[in-house]
Amino acid sequence: MRGRFNGQKDKPIMQNNIQILKVSEINRYVKGLIQGDIRLRNLWVTGEISNFKHHRSGHMYFTVKDNLSSLRCVYFRRENARCIFRPHDGMEVIIHGNISVYEPDGIYQLYVAEMEPAGMGSLFLAFEQLKKKLEQEGLFRIEAKKKLPSLPRKIGLITSPTGAALQDILTTIKSRLPYIQILVVESLVQGAGAAADIVRALELLNGRNDVDLIILARGGGSLEDLWPFNEEIVARAIYRSRLPVISAVGHETDFTIADFTADMRAPTPTAAAAAAVPDLEELIEINRQLRERSVLALQRRLQQEKQLLDHIVSDRFFLLPGQRIKMSKDFLKQLKAQLHREVGRLLQIKKMKLSAQIDKLDSYSPLKVMNRGYSFCRDEHGNIIRSITDISVDQLLQLSFKDGRALCRTEQIEEDTIIEGN
Repeated sequence: MRGRFNGQKDKPIMQNNIQILKVSEINRYVKGLIQGDIRLRNLWVTGEISNFKHHRSGHMYFTVKDNLSSLRCVYFRRENARCIFRPHDGMEVIIHGNISVYEPDGIYQLYVAEMEPAGMGSLFLAFEQLKKKLEQEGLFRIEAKKKLPSLPRKIGLITSPTGAALQDILTTIKSRLPYIQILVVESLVQGAGAAADIVRALELLNGRNDVDLIILARGGGSLEDLWPFNEEIVARAIYRSRLPVISAVGHETDFTIADFTADMRAPTPTAAAAAAVPDLEELIEINRQLRERSVLALQRRLQQEKQLLDHIVSDRFFLLPGQRIKMSKDFLKQLKAQLHREVGRLLQIKKMKLSAQIDKLDSYSPLKVMNRGYSFCRDEHGNIIRSITDISVDQLLQLSFKDGRALCRTEQIEEDTIIEGN
């Protein structure tokens, strides 16, 4: 064993003719052994992910295990940037990479170069994961869908300039309604950069004021070919669009994330064109039906008005207007007589109530008491004297009688004794 370390740069430590190794030397040696094994440089491993952690640095750290053992794994940011699905604990995966030793800890681990789900394609898994995420955020809600214009003035068409979808849509629209204007915005619909190009086209059309509707179209293809329409940036650009969007991607059996986010999903580009504009012959037929209904409605209204006029003209009051005036005069005369009687009755009632109030007021008059020989006394200020305690000797008083007043001066005050109980 000592001979295998003779190539080390540091001078070996010897004690009693025994070479003493550092920990780092051991780890470096083991790392060299593992890296030198060609079988460990190109591995395919399958197992279940556990203890998954996506570090803020972008690196992924996790363990892959089976029912007997586990293996630590590192998936660096540079490599995992190409991973289109989201790994998580419990996921069965197939991993391609190489085994090496992390010298500071002396731990061997699998350095991942690529990874895909076991038993399921990575594209399909990424599709399902994004679909679930956007659905939970509400991007597929029915109430968020915008209504398509019944008769658009200009349609924006996003598609490849060389694809069959372009000619299918142009031919269908021109055959149905030749007067509709079509603005074609060329875009990549497959491969790297296609998703960003589609977003650019959507934003370009949303920046115009003369476009009423957008058709996003592409012919059929494999899941890989249609993948740009499953990108999250495309789905969010469709959701943000102020203009209604029809998604016409692939064949009838093909579904993309763009289909779920768009305001309408058409099974084919031809069906999208048919949904976007009405057929000219159908419009002519609808116009003819509306015209007939308008004429019939006007005829019915005229017939109703004529019947009402005939009824008025045939009425006896219309034929004898003098009789109608005489009846009105008689009725007015009756109302006048009734008004006079009612006013007289109300005046009589008011008169009787007034007389009763006068009698009641007269009964409370102090003059009646004074007619029986009573008088009342005031002081020099006109205040009524109610008790002997309110006056003093030599005070000037004013006595009021029923027929006049007398001025007096007090010479003597005599106070009566009040006996309780009497």
